[in-house]
Amino acid sequence: MTGQPIRVLVVEDDPVAADAHMMYVGRVPGFVAVGKAHTGAEARRALDRTPVDLLLLDLHLPDVHGLQLARSLRAAGRHADVVAVTSARDLAVVREGVSLGVVQYVLKPFTFATLRDRLVRYAEFRAAAGEASGQDEVDRALATLRAPGPAALPKGLSGPTLERVSTALRDAPDGLTATGVAEAVGISRITARRYLEHLVDSGCAARRPQYGTVGRPELQYRWTSGA
Repeated sequence: MTGQPIRVLVVEDDPVAADAHMMYVGRVPGFVAVGKAHTGAEARRALDRTPVDLLLLDLHLPDVHGLQLARSLRAAGRHADVVAVTSARDLAVVREGVSLGVVQYVLKPFTFATLRDRLVRYAEFRAAAGEASGQDEVDRALATLRAPGPAALPKGLSGPTLERVSTALRDAPDGLTATGVAEAVGISRITARRYLEHLVDSGCAARRPQYGTVGRPELQYRWTSGA
């Protein structure tokens, strides 16, 4: 990718998630995270100070809904595009966002690979210039924003169970062992360990030994992506 990097402001109320998202953005060639904000008010102040091309915007902020923030920015003449980050599955919200400059949605929980794909597609869309030769070229430009089908999970893992394991881990700020996840989700410890290791490999969780127990320490897992 050539030219000036695409400047991204991360707007996320969870400080750990904000740091993770900034790190993710910095790992994608052609993008630079120029700052972070934890509220809508902080986002507005950041935009007053720093030119921004793209907002990585959590929709559930403590002082304003993300779409309300996007609407107010449009009304103020700010035209930064938006990649919405949310756990909401309401398609009415998705439709509303289209008119407010939301070019991509990333559903929580997500991995670095998922965000990288969305950012790369946005960069390709943004790079399109000149006059289209016909309908096919317009369609191709718009198609760059469309994400491919969901990535296949490793054999033996299912999406619904992964969501339940992810939820259990997110809801445990001090972390959980495989035994704890197994009890919370209702699966075997071995199965829980497979899902947890997949989350670690995906960059969504971290593991560390849990000391203070008799015998070999059991691994403690903690959610790290803030999704």
